[in-house]
Amino acid sequence: MRAALDKMVSWIGLVVAAVLIVAGVLLTWGHNFITGQVHDQLAAQKIYFPPADSPAVAGSEFAAMRQYGGQLMTTGSQAEVYADHFIAVHLSEIAGEKTYAELSSLAQANPNDQQLAAQVQTMFRGETLRGLLLNAYAFGTVGTIAGAAAIVAFAGGALMLILAALGFWHARRRLPAPSAAADQEPEPIS
Repeated sequence: MRAALDKMVSWIGLVVAAVLIVAGVLLTWGHNFITGQVHDQLAAQKIYFPPADSPAVAGSEFAAMRQYGGQLMTTGSQAEVYADHFIAVHLSEIAGEKTYAELSSLAQANPNDQQLAAQVQTMFRGETLRGLLLNAYAFGTVGTIAGAAAIVAFAGGALMLILAALGFWHARRRLPAPSAAADQEPEPIS
């Protein structure tokens, strides 16, 4: 009875191991696909960070930018820094910290104000680029999570394989054979 239970649990363990290994393969594929897409799409834009010693990133609000000084943007993390610590800073300076929606409303109320119309266009373009870069950051983060999950799935699959093998080994173990004396019928007492 115990051997049958060990075998059943071990077979379940093998199925779980197979599922985890397949999940690990799919997560690895997802990680590689996302990472490659983010890299290729960002590299195609040819956005370079200003050199770390450039006046363009001299203020304290640009401190996060300096770590990537002079580099081509190719990762989601870089895209997030550029979007939040470069574009967002410049956009807030354009119209006294007003958002695109606020400027657009003002422009609709003042249709003859060409300077305001130009600010609206600049804000629209800047916010669009910022949003696209933050999407690259989000997808890059998903790719990173998929890579970590793949490692966990492979480790779990390996552990389940080991446990299943131990379960099969335990099921095959035989108890010591009874001794010849124990097989003989006891003699009746007279």
